[in-house]
Amino acid sequence: MSNLVNRVRELRARDRLSQEELAKRIGASRQTIALIERGDYSPSVLLALKIAAVFAVQVEDIFSIQDELIRGE
Repeated sequence: MSNLVNRVRELRARDRLSQEELAKRIGASRQTIALIERGDYSPSVLLALKIAAVFAVQVEDIFSIQDELIRGE
């Protein structure tokens, strides 16, 4: 089973951005940011790239797959 995990909440806190502020910067709703942070929504590639651009990091620095099969466990 694969789970997409993310650091959006952590990076928002680092940059002192509200969910609303991040949402406006990437053209999404505050609810979308909340769902992403909770892991209830997997963003599109375009949305993930926009989030990465706001935080000036690579997509892989924000999103990763937590999967026993990938890690070989």
